[in-house]
Amino acid sequence: MARTVRDPLPLSVILAATEGDERALNAVLGHYRGYIRFLAMRPMRDEYGNEHLCVDEDMRLRLEAKLLYSIVTGFKVLPG
Repeated sequence: MARTVRDPLPLSVILAATEGDERALNAVLGHYRGYIRFLAMRPMRDEYGNEHLCVDEDMRLRLEAKLLYSIVTGFKVLPG
């Protein structure tokens, strides 16, 4: 799996997300979607006993919910 370098999120999107803007929150989720899917990978066995890496959808949803909750409730942008 090739690693891709992504541009950082613009400050305006981050500030809008902390205010609860739906489009900005979707942009943040889209930005971190690949990383969240990577974190939610789990080895699972099929009916023949073969092991495969699969995305645990429950874990993925929990990670996305935690990210959104953290942004809306407690995220602080420090002056720079």
